[in-house]
Amino acid sequence: MRRRLLAIAGQLFRALLLLVFFVLTAYLSFNLWVRRGATAVPALTGLGEEQARSLLVAHGLAFRRADFERFSDQVAAGDVLETRPAAGSYVKRGAEIEVVLSRGEHRVVVPDLGGKSRAAARLTLEGEGLAEGATLEIGSPRGQAGTVVGQDPAPGREVPAGAPVALLVARDGSSPAWVMPDLVSRRYEPVRAALEAQGFRFGNVAIEPYEGAIAGTILRQTPPPGHPLRREDAISVVVSGERGGTGT
Repeated sequence: MRRRLLAIAGQLFRALLLLVFFVLTAYLSFNLWVRRGATAVPALTGLGEEQARSLLVAHGLAFRRADFERFSDQVAAGDVLETRPAAGSYVKRGAEIEVVLSRGEHRVVVPDLGGKSRAAARLTLEGEGLAEGATLEIGSPRGQAGTVVGQDPAPGREVPAGAPVALLVARDGSSPAWVMPDLVSRRYEPVRAALEAQGFRFGNVAIEPYEGAIAGTILRQTPPPGHPLRREDAISVVVSGERGGTGT
């Protein structure tokens, strides 16, 4: 009985092996039949149009140039950028492969921003696909305050899309102001020398006796301490000393 069971089990095992063999054979045969006449799309990116055409023909495929091109900073203008279907895809022999060519790096012409306000210049740059770069305010007689008086790159230059354009913007025409220091009780001569070295100028200097004050000491000043002071403003002082004269 046991021997008979073993014999039956052996027959079943052999039958199972045969079934697996036939299934695998059928699958491989079907796969080969499906793949028969099929080929993989070759990699064409970076090749010239004629090179790409020849390679496709060698694979039994047809070349069809797309009716559009795309910008690329990686692939030179006129070379293959991509294919449809993509490289590595299986297609039937004789199938057409759409080939997209590169337009090269996207470059734009820098517009003339002179005389525009900073806000208008920024909008113009964005409209051209560029960006506002570093912006510096400078004193300039060439334009109204807040308008562009210089730019880099210059108008008419070709630059990559998205490149920054640096701007020089005219500052308010009024001179910058400092705070007038307190000069009272200080020695006139060293104070005058220090302020003139910084570009400030003195106007009227009156001499006036003052009991208890050392000669040459500043008694009063104009503008007063804390008042705004510009370089073109004249500083006037009253200095202790013998009555009888003024100086400049």
